Parts: sequence; C-alpha cells; structure tokens
Amino acid sequence: MHRAFSQIALLEKSRALGMLLALFIAPELSFAAEASESLDLTQHWAGYSALFIFVMAYGIVILEERLHLRKSKPVIVAAGIIWALVAAAEVQNGTPGAAGEALRHNLLEFVELFLFLLAAMTYINTMAERRVFEVLRAWLVSQGFSLRTIFWLTGLLAFFISPIADNLTTALLMATVVMAVGGSNHHFVVVACTNVVVAANAGGAFSPFGDITTLMVWQKGIVEFQEFFVLFLPSVVNWLVPAAFMAFAVPKARPPALDEHVALKNGAWIVVGLFIVTITMAVSFHNFLHLPPVLGMMTGLGLLKFFGYYLKRRDQATLSPLTQWDGKKVQNGGQPQPVAKPFNIFEQLERAEWDTLMFFYGIILCVGGLGAIGYLALGSQFMYVDLGPTTANILVGILSAIVDNIPVMFAVLSMEPDMGHGQWLLVTLTAGVGGSLLSIGSAAGVAVMGQARGVYTFFAHLKWIWAIALGYGASIWVHLTLNAELFQ
Repeated sequence: MHRAFSQIALLEKSRALGMLLALFIAPELSFAAEASESLDLTQHWAGYSALFIFVMAYGIVILEERLHLRKSKPVIVAAGIIWALVAAAEVQNGTPGAAGEALRHNLLEFVELFLFLLAAMTYINTMAERRVFEVLRAWLVSQGFSLRTIFWLTGLLAFFISPIADNLTTALLMATVVMAVGGSNHHFVVVACTNVVVAANAGGAFSPFGDITTLMVWQKGIVEFQEFFVLFLPSVVNWLVPAAFMAFAVPKARPPALDEHVALKNGAWIVVGLFIVTITMAVSFHNFLHLPPVLGMMTGLGLLKFFGYYLKRRDQATLSPLTQWDGKKVQNGGQPQPVAKPFNIFEQLERAEWDTLMFFYGIILCVGGLGAIGYLALGSQFMYVDLGPTTANILVGILSAIVDNIPVMFAVLSMEPDMGHGQWLLVTLTAGVGGSLLSIGSAAGVAVMGQARGVYTFFAHLKWIWAIALGYGASIWVHLTLNAELFQ
C-alpha cells in the first residue's frame, strides 16, 4: 500500500522537535560510544558545530510542506557533515580511525533495517495490488453489521493483523472500513479510529513484524522470536481496557449494508503464502542458523520476484491487445491510453516509501555521529542508573508519544544497558504501545489522521487519553506480575 507507507512521511515531521529531546535523554550508540570514551567532543568546536547542523537540518524537516523539500535531503547532508567533523577532530587530536569504525557499524545497522523493510514493503504492496486488503474491506462493509459490532471487529482485526502486516498498514485498512460504515457519523468515526490505532499498536508490540522497534529488538538478537509472545496478554490488556470504556460511547445503530464486491486477482493467495514462507525463513535463519533475519526476507523477496515473472508471462499471454489498449488518443502526447498491463514486480518495489527509507539512513547516522561526539552519553547515567531500568523503560514509552520511538529504541539497543530479559521486554512493550497516548505518537495514528482528515484529529484522540493511559499502566502491571520471574 503506497498510501500506507507514504503516511510515515508525516510522522517524523510532526514529532521532529520531540526527537531533539531524545538526543539528550537516550543512551549512546555502541560503537559510537567507544569513540566518545576515547575522545569527548561535547565541549569542542566540532561538537558545537555538529549539534548546530543537526538542529538546522531538523528545522528544514519541520518546514517540509512549506518548502516542498523532501525530509531525507537535509538529514542525509547533515549526517555527512557531522561525521566529517568527528573525523576532523580526531585527526586534529592525533587519533584518527575510530570514527570510521563507528560509521561502518552504523551503516551495517541501517542496511539490515533497510533491506528488511524493503522486502516487507514489497510484499505488502503486492498483496494490495492483488486486492487482498480490498476484499477484506469490501466484505466488512457489505455485511450490515451494527456500529458496535464494527467497533469491536475492526479493533480485533487490527490487533491480530498488525503482528504480520505491521501496525501502520493495518490501521489504514481498518480506518477505511470505519469511515465507509460510519459515513457522516463523525462521533462513531472518532471513537472507532481511536480504537483501531490503539489496537494496531498493541498488536504490533508482541511480534517482531508488528513495528519497526520490535523488529530492531529482534534483529539485535536480544529477544528471540518466540519470547515476544510473553507480551501477548499485556498487549491484549493495553487494547481491551480503553476499548471497554470507548465501547459505551458507540451507538447500537445498524447502518445499511453497502453493496460492494471485490474479486481477488490471480495468484493473490500464493502471494500471501509466499509471505508466510518468507517470515518463516527469516525466523528460521535467525533461530537455527544464527544468520541475520534480513537474509531470509531477501530470499523470500527473490521467490516473490520469480512468481512475479510467472504472473507477467501469464498476463502477457492472456491480455489481448484490445484489453491492453483502448485505441483512443489522450489529449497530451497523442498516445494510446492503457487499460490493463502485465504485472511487474519492480513496480511494487518502486512504490516503497524511498524518502522515508533514506530518512532512516540520515537519522541513524546523525544520531550515531552525535553519539560519537558524546552528547548522547550525557543522559545515559540519568536514564539507567539514577532512575533505574523500570522507571527508565516506562519513561521511554511515555516519550514515544511525543518523540519518535525509532531513534529512542535504536539508542537504547545500542547502549545495551545491564538489565534482564524482563526489562528488555518491558521497553519493547512500552515503546510499542506508548505512542497510542497521542494521535501523533505512532505511525498508525498519524496515518489515520491523514485518512480521516478533519474528523479524527489530535484533540479528538486526546479526549480518550485517560482511558488509553489506564490501558498503558494496566499492561505494564500485567507484564510485571505475570512475567515476574523474568525480572529476577
């Protein structure tokens, strides 16, 4: 779903100022930390210059819509300048080389994340092109369910689909159903969309494929695939507590069913099956062969490309020239207008949100450069020693509602604080579900705001923050109670 992934673009911009805060409260990156231990540049001209450049780059990101400048451009340039400043300071100090090693480690982190997301995005885009999601949406809106049933069904489906298809794509799909059924009933649309966002974030918290933060935790090797499922019950509580309160605000009215029928395209179920095989390979490569899970994802992408070749040849054989071209001239150019064309897997690759992927490159290297300088180390003592891991990890979740959870989790993972499995699962849970507190706190929330523009808004979501906060606290309590042995 190109629209699904393009909505991520709004997420980083809406929380850009908050992300600056993360640089001073999150721990430093691992290899970058080694550089900062040998050379503290926080009071050096290079450190001040790097910090100024980063702030300037993020100022440009904030003004993306006004300047019509893609957000990846300023952070990519800033990343190069920041690392050049770090290296120049090391050369001046007579200790060259450490910056290069730290940079290579950051590049490896990015490449693994980039290729994994690229494969996942291509599969999701292909399933959307084969109408897998459209069929589900059409079935839901054509059944004549009551508003209260739609409320619970969309929440339940969001909770169980997001662990596989990611929380952002799932939230967009379910929000489309809510808007189609709710129509002009804005009150229902607001409550149901809030429920969908909370459910999608909660469902994504107990699966490596549900959110980028859980993916990073799994790829780092700190939490094994099967160990994420101990977060299932805390995640259920995180969704059900606010949903139980919100359900009272949903009327029992039964809107008329929409007469909509959508047929799957040829090979749709095979694409779904290949996606399941790909996930299985990623898990197996990691658990049994001790290889990075990205290798399994890319192998699965190769299988999808082979199947795409079959679909292309089949379409070329079955689509007649008449069905491929209507023979009419378009106004500009005078060329025949295409009606249908053979499947092309590379079009699904092209539909990945490349600006967002490049933005990840820029932000990971910028944060890594500031870590090498030593700025991120200023907050590590306060976070995981003075406050303690439990308080710090709960705080990470609250900050995720304001600050982008990706750089925060990336910093925590790279720091590798000395804490047990229970604490690592706690920070995985809080970083995943904490963003539900505010509509701008997660990619799912920001995407749904764009989908239901003017109806589901920041302040509309804010009215339910008390119920969502109860769910956030309850999920933490359930994890601390049920998984107490993991904290020993």
